[in-house]
Amino acid sequence: MTNVVIISGSTSNNSRLNGLEQEAIAFLNKKGVSYEQIRVRELPAEDLIHAKFDSPAIIEANEKVEKADAVIILTPVFKASYTGVLKAYLDLLPQKGFIEKSVLPLVIGGSFGHLLMIDYALKPVISSLGAETILQGVYVLDKEIERTEDHQFFVENHVKERLDKELKRLYSLLSMKELQLK
Repeated sequence: MTNVVIISGSTSNNSRLNGLEQEAIAFLNKKGVSYEQIRVRELPAEDLIHAKFDSPAIIEANEKVEKADAVIILTPVFKASYTGVLKAYLDLLPQKGFIEKSVLPLVIGGSFGHLLMIDYALKPVISSLGAETILQGVYVLDKEIERTEDHQFFVENHVKERLDKELKRLYSLLSMKELQLK
């Protein structure tokens, strides 16, 4: 059975990025794909800042990545790049931590001016970690996700369509991998 790990580089519990994460989780549930989550902001800050490779929390997170067939990375745009907390965690992964994995970047930003952040900031790091396949990714403007009063998120339909397209590509890769293992 295939397994996905979702790594959220969000710095906030209230981020609109959570709307993208909820959509991805709903898709995985619908397809019967098991997943685990790593919310980097919940890892011990001292372990991240001091690069404590031997930290039990870091070891546990890295084990989730190791056993995954695919990785979904979520991050908001900060200073034309991904969040520092995400970078701190990615630095603690083994050198080829994404080897034989497909990776889907999901990014939210304030303007289309940062659209290329996926290609010029995030993908090079994903590639250096040995990812087998890096999907195109989905870049979403924060105004395209509305936070509702009940702490849920409303994602605009055109965003759902783009997200669904990339998630279907990821699912297809997972299905092919599962067939190869049989």
